[in-house]
Amino acid sequence: MDAQRAANLIGIPYYVWDFSERFKLDVVDDFIAEYSAGRTPNPCMRCNEKIKFAALLEKALDLGFDAVCTGHYASIVTDDDGNRELHRASAWAKDQSYVLGVLTAEQLAHAMFPLGATPSKAEVRAEAAARGFSVANKPDSHDICFIPDGDTRGWLAERVGAEIGDILDRAGNRLGSHEGAHAFTVGQRKGLNIGFPADDGKPRFVLEVRPKDNTVVVGPKEALDIAEIAGSRFTWAGRAPEDPATPFACEVQIRAHADPVPAVAVVRDGELVVRPDEPLNGVAPGQTAVVYVGTRVLGQATIDRTTSAVPA
Repeated sequence: MDAQRAANLIGIPYYVWDFSERFKLDVVDDFIAEYSAGRTPNPCMRCNEKIKFAALLEKALDLGFDAVCTGHYASIVTDDDGNRELHRASAWAKDQSYVLGVLTAEQLAHAMFPLGATPSKAEVRAEAAARGFSVANKPDSHDICFIPDGDTRGWLAERVGAEIGDILDRAGNRLGSHEGAHAFTVGQRKGLNIGFPADDGKPRFVLEVRPKDNTVVVGPKEALDIAEIAGSRFTWAGRAPEDPATPFACEVQIRAHADPVPAVAVVRDGELVVRPDEPLNGVAPGQTAVVYVGTRVLGQATIDRTTSAVPA
């Protein structure tokens, strides 16, 4: 209804398409499957990839439109050869290029991000208010849209089920039990309920989730430091590197609001392999690693495996 009112005020046609089945298959079911496999998925990445810039773009092009335009804070730059590149927004605090890292060259050719050069969201809200839009003061959304109450653990328990399993240390010793491995993510500290401290008295953190045998591996914080990440499901956001099999300097970002870290990347044996200059902390398989060169988004990979900087 908010969108309908805005379209009426602007004076543009308003269409409604039902993508609920595709959303369930490509975003919700994928989310459940990834957690069931012991990975930590990012549903916003899947939604941008499969719904906004696949299902919606396909429909828009069929109807003769030129592009899908969204309110993401990111920019598209055309290089001297006419290639479109995805870049960070001008305002670092609101940059959302990370969640668009899944876009391909074909999708970028039909995408528009008019807010990329906007200094602040306050300006956007002020203009919306001046135009009489009821959404001018609508709160930002932060939670997973299909889990509005924020109880991800409870939501997953209803769909995946809960089964008691073991909590182990890195040597395989049993420390306690849990009520379902899907409820744990790499880097988690709270909710382990082991009942006794580690030998050194330091907190324990989740290092690994093993859904096949329903076990959770815990250990010291320093064991969360990751020296290498790799993923076979990778794409390039626009033109690919001339020779991705030759290591190249870049920056890698593993969360939407994380700082980029200098790194070296290479495509080897069908994987995009990234070695950060300094270890990354608390990286989980299933997360998305987005690779940048300067402000440009070069590409992304869903992380399949990680290599700890601290041997077991």
